[in-house]
Amino acid sequence: MKVVKLGLCGLGTVGSGVVNIFERNADLIRRRTGKRVVIHHIGARSDSTKCDVSKIKVSRDIFAVANDGEVDIVLELIGGTTVAKDLVETALKNGKHVVTANKALIAEHGDALFKLAEECEAVLRYEAAVAGGIPIIKTLTEGLSANEIHSIVGIINGTGNFILSAMTNEGKTFESALAEAQRLGYAEADPTFDVEGIDAAHKLQILASLGFDKPFEFGSVSTEGISKITPADIEYARELGYRIKHLGIARRRHHGFELRVHPALVPVKHSLANVDDALNAIFIYGDAVGGVLSVGAGAGSEPTASAVIADVVDVVKAGEAARVIRPKQSTGKVLPLEDAESSYYIRFKATDKAGVMAAITGAFSNHGISLEAISQKEKQSSEDDQVTVVLLTHGVREWLFNQALIDLKALDSVVGDIAMIRVETRF
Repeated sequence: MKVVKLGLCGLGTVGSGVVNIFERNADLIRRRTGKRVVIHHIGARSDSTKCDVSKIKVSRDIFAVANDGEVDIVLELIGGTTVAKDLVETALKNGKHVVTANKALIAEHGDALFKLAEECEAVLRYEAAVAGGIPIIKTLTEGLSANEIHSIVGIINGTGNFILSAMTNEGKTFESALAEAQRLGYAEADPTFDVEGIDAAHKLQILASLGFDKPFEFGSVSTEGISKITPADIEYARELGYRIKHLGIARRRHHGFELRVHPALVPVKHSLANVDDALNAIFIYGDAVGGVLSVGAGAGSEPTASAVIADVVDVVKAGEAARVIRPKQSTGKVLPLEDAESSYYIRFKATDKAGVMAAITGAFSNHGISLEAISQKEKQSSEDDQVTVVLLTHGVREWLFNQALIDLKALDSVVGDIAMIRVETRF
């Protein structure tokens, strides 16, 4: 039986998971590929306490793996976009197939790396780069290949979803929910990439490029985080029949594409509203199949390693034919956020006196924007001369909504900052 030798670069959370799955399921992988697949060489700065590599060749130089003549497939699991890019390029130029879990690398340099892989007659796979253990890349490129994809809407960052779930279900503040996520290992010491939407933007760019067959440029996704969400917003959304989720949204329009990541009120009856904790969920709408929802672990050692090994199995079984088809049409035109249409949730403080509510509603009606709901909350004390006002608009273009927001902020009766969250009801 032919032996296929893997070179594993990176022995962190995902790398350790790959080693453990191979140790446990080696016979199963052999039956499914018809070949004996082994981890031949590992490149890592240090050993891991989470897996046993005593029988595997280990180097402290990851490039020793990419240059190892016996290695057939290199698994890039080190992260980042500088050394990782050099590593992948070296492996491809050496005629080796590459499997990566690096969403930032694919989002920022994917097009150039795909071209290099084709020139080198090698395979570059990246199922694990988006949504961990959910086979969403295969869903888009294989399962839904007969469909014109109209939209991709999903929860694609488990850390943000864990935080919002804790705020919703346990009444935590953002700060306490973040601290809990860090304690459990869901959030990094510096959580910026997760809570400010950068991680989700990388993933959405990859999904949109595949779904719409357009090589969208890095940085084309409008991005907004969840750090300004308050327990009050969570509660007011609940009263209105919604839950707040951090969504990635890619939508086909007749004159371009919407690509945006931001918090959104989602109707409580929709499946996405009820995906909690660190899970990911992606809702894809195709012209033939309709709506398809995929839910699962979006991160973690073995869920992500599962996707890495699935790519390895495909490469072993199909060889060069396993190459993911990269987007080859002309670059997609990304519409400005101001062109998007949505309903809006708004929360602010206003002085409690006659005529204020009329002035507030007038700021919207003057621009032809109708309100679906308006609520004046009870004062915190009888001496307080301010009340919290919560509004929900009907659907409107964002540029027009922004004009009304300028008028609202100009009112003497409106005090302090205005919180705004988009409402997403189209999937």
